Amino acid sequence: MNFFTDFRTAYILSAHAHFSGADIPGTLLEALIDSAKMLPFLFLAFLLMEFIEHHTGERLEKFLRKTGGGIAGSLTGAIAGCIPQCGFSAAAANLFAGRVITFGTLTAVFISTSDEAIPVLLAHPDMASTIWKLILIKIVIAVIAGIAADTVIKIFRLNKNDDDAIGEICTDSKCGCGDHGIWYSSLRHTLNIFIFILIVNVILGLIMSLAGEEAVSAFLGKMGILQPVVAGIVGLIPNCAASVMITELYADGAITFGSAVAGLCSGAGVGLAVLFRTNKNIRENLAAVGTVLLTGIICGAVIDLL
Repeated sequence: MNFFTDFRTAYILSAHAHFSGADIPGTLLEALIDSAKMLPFLFLAFLLMEFIEHHTGERLEKFLRKTGGGIAGSLTGAIAGCIPQCGFSAAAANLFAGRVITFGTLTAVFISTSDEAIPVLLAHPDMASTIWKLILIKIVIAVIAGIAADTVIKIFRLNKNDDDAIGEICTDSKCGCGDHGIWYSSLRHTLNIFIFILIVNVILGLIMSLAGEEAVSAFLGKMGILQPVVAGIVGLIPNCAASVMITELYADGAITFGSAVAGLCSGAGVGLAVLFRTNKNIRENLAAVGTVLLTGIICGAVIDLL
């Protein structure tokens, strides 16, 4: 039990650094660490897109786009997203902007993303059984939502011709990728997005520090039946501090399990911020936000009723 006690103490102290207004250097360091964790995922995503753009024919490109959705895409995205960090959600945003994966797969990744929820629950030995229940529920919700999204898009033919989507990312950023190899191009795109993510994490980390966990906890505790709605909105904050807060509040009994599910389903980490940065179709971006938020709220409310 000493291991779990020490682990819990160390992790909670680290998590609460997000909410300590006096620890600005700690907040900045945490933002840097959180941003750096995503570098491998971002680089691999851009490397894949650069490879598709410069070294494959149209047949392979169309094959990847076709197999990047449906049941297989949603299931793969849901499983990848539940790994405890939001690197996959950031990578998925880039892959969707390049039309390598479908909107349904993107939705599945966003909904299943748990960010820091699993490590926080691991810090509470008495809640070990909750981890598997949370992961399973989020995967099921993510797969169903992803398949439903792709089905609706296919039925109503909402997808446009995106044959040049990958190339447009390079054109819009004016990076001159065509003059360099895929490794240089991928690295340059990765660093550009990394700087953007770092800025977002620093700003949101400072805001969350000033807001304070106690104030948010008290606010959520007074919401009653509206708790899943508020938790879902809080979960949209593109920063790991949101998932830490929601999970800690649930572990402390301040919010219900349904509210925790609502907040963690809508909490795609920094993935949503990256989506707005890389994908120029604002309607698609807003649709992604609306999909994960409504899915989280509805599922969370249903769970509380049951």
